[in-house]
Amino acid sequence: MTYAISGLDPAQFAPLFAMSDAELAERRARRVTALADRGFPCRISLEDARAGDELILLHHTSHAVDTPYRSAYAIYVRKDAAPVRYVDCLPPVFEGRPLGLRGFDASGVLRDARLALPDDAEAKIAELLANPAIAYIDAHNAAHGCFAARIERHEGAAA
Repeated sequence: MTYAISGLDPAQFAPLFAMSDAELAERRARRVTALADRGFPCRISLEDARAGDELILLHHTSHAVDTPYRSAYAIYVRKDAAPVRYVDCLPPVFEGRPLGLRGFDASGVLRDARLALPDDAEAKIAELLANPAIAYIDAHNAAHGCFAARIERHEGAAA
């Protein structure tokens, strides 16, 4: 069993970059400029923005299920970010960050969870995916609680 981690689809966020600050505020979002090369994790490219990059900070529903486990929180998306997919390896945005890994079944019900320190995320992902009831894992930054990425089962050769 292998896994895949994909960035969010940039098409859903592209219109935000053309909006005024007032229009963004109406949507509980704001335009920000990265102040450092770390600390502004883009959920499309799954890497930290670089100092000076333009991002939108917005409220995002990452777990849009009809269960008590529905989840939403603030995320960053970077202007002109390209979508990515990692198979059997971790994206740069996971590096050096403790992660909360939440394993859900196909109906969106939490079945198990793990806290992964920076050097053991792959082992914790494997532990969760060893349970056949877990269909996918949502990774969150442990300290801030924001959604980091979805981890899905992937059949086939690594890319």
